[in-house]
Amino acid sequence: MHTRTLGNRDYSTAVFLFPWVAVFSIFWLFPLLYSLFLSFTQYSTLQNTFAWQGFGNYAALLRDPDLRQAFINTMIFSAGTIPPILAFSLLSAVLLDSVSTLKSFYRSAIFLPSVTSLVVVSLVFTNLYARGGYLATLSKLAGIPFPVRGLLLEPATALPAVMAMDVWLSIGYYALIFLAALQALPKDVYESAGMDGAGAIKKFFHITLPGLRTTIAFVVVVLTIKSLQVFVEIFVMTKGGPLNRTTTMVYEVYRNAFERMDGMGYASAMAYLLFVLILLLSFFYLRLLRER
Repeated sequence: MHTRTLGNRDYSTAVFLFPWVAVFSIFWLFPLLYSLFLSFTQYSTLQNTFAWQGFGNYAALLRDPDLRQAFINTMIFSAGTIPPILAFSLLSAVLLDSVSTLKSFYRSAIFLPSVTSLVVVSLVFTNLYARGGYLATLSKLAGIPFPVRGLLLEPATALPAVMAMDVWLSIGYYALIFLAALQALPKDVYESAGMDGAGAIKKFFHITLPGLRTTIAFVVVVLTIKSLQVFVEIFVMTKGGPLNRTTTMVYEVYRNAFERMDGMGYASAMAYLLFVLILLLSFFYLRLLRER
């Protein structure tokens, strides 16, 4: 079957590419460029008008105490969730790889929280953390002090409570990624190490970890991007409270964009600041991986 061509270009290729290019341009490229334009303006949502600000929005970001607090909270969230997710998911993958019976059942069980709606999980944990919730009842029975207003209404415990839920929710997904990488490692290396007298711990640190270096770097990059974009948990569970102790950068973008009638331009500048931060961190991780 022959197809008409124009020079070296095949019409059929253009036809198949057009739907993707159209969707990409309308729903990704145009909003990206339009938000960049808005970041230099003060846009009024109700009147659909804007006033040119230049770099005024970006200069105001450096003086914004709410953004500074959101940045600190986001960094705390990232530093407090990435290491435990990495450690527990890797440990779970090693344990799953060593299981000989009911392997499919255990894989499904550990992966189940990851495919559950994040909104539903957040609502469940909101009830668990409440002052009359399940955790409060268990703490009372065990004689352990529990915040009178619940975990999510205390400034000292609100963010750690959200972080604990995020760790629990994420372990299964990354455990399966590590499990797939583990099963790709050559088994004869482990057999040779065993014949040389290496135990399980030596095998893990001298064979498993070096073999998973690329996968670990990939997971760290993905977790970093994910933690810097945390929003749904905050929106459902705390709304940024109490006292802005759980406000994150993405939630601050949302609050300025949709709760202030003239904050869309400022929120766009904030979003681009976050974009640059994520880009720099991703570039750093990938360059570090390439060097190693």
